[in-house]
Amino acid sequence: MRDEPSRRDVRETYDRIGGHFSRTREHPWPAVERFIERADRVGTGLDLGCGNARHAEVMAGRAERVVGVDLSRSVLDAARERRREHGFAVELCQADATALPLATRSVGLAVYIAAVHHLPTRDARLASLDELARVLTPDGRALVSAWSTTHDRFDREEGFDTTVDWTLPGGETVARYYHIYDPAEFAADLERSRLDVERTFEERGNCYGVVAGRAEGKPT
Repeated sequence: MRDEPSRRDVRETYDRIGGHFSRTREHPWPAVERFIERADRVGTGLDLGCGNARHAEVMAGRAERVVGVDLSRSVLDAARERRREHGFAVELCQADATALPLATRSVGLAVYIAAVHHLPTRDARLASLDELARVLTPDGRALVSAWSTTHDRFDREEGFDTTVDWTLPGGETVARYYHIYDPAEFAADLERSRLDVERTFEERGNCYGVVAGRAEGKPT
């Protein structure tokens, strides 16, 4: 049986592949662009699991201040390079998604895209969703996504853990941990968290949830 990875393992994986990985992730996802473009202007935006900051770049048009958070140092180096080349403003921070260096109720708009599925336990995934709920303002909204069993590369109906190899130049492969969500499981985890769920949907093999911070006094 495969040993369960730690969050340190996940960070070290992306530190190894971050530069090459980021070069293959040039364009923002259409669902993310739509979500951000329909949002009202806010004070602070958050790109959680920001990667090379391609979505933070879009968010810079809707927020006075954008913060990009990622666990991997090499991925953040790629984000700094993109910021310099494309000329947009984003504050970049290395941090764990379960312990965000942001004040409670300080974020009006957030995206958490293709990152929660890399956290190696359900407790950690839920803790990161609870952190997102903590930092959202009372009227703040966020878009969360994870890889889905509906993707055409999978032939499974229930969620499962797996690794997907990344091939570096020269042929070296690096295994990346994923929890592949089935849509019902994804919706259930959002509901179990402290987020309020507005709606969930599927697109291009990904589960999505449009969520908001839970109103004060609402039972958990």
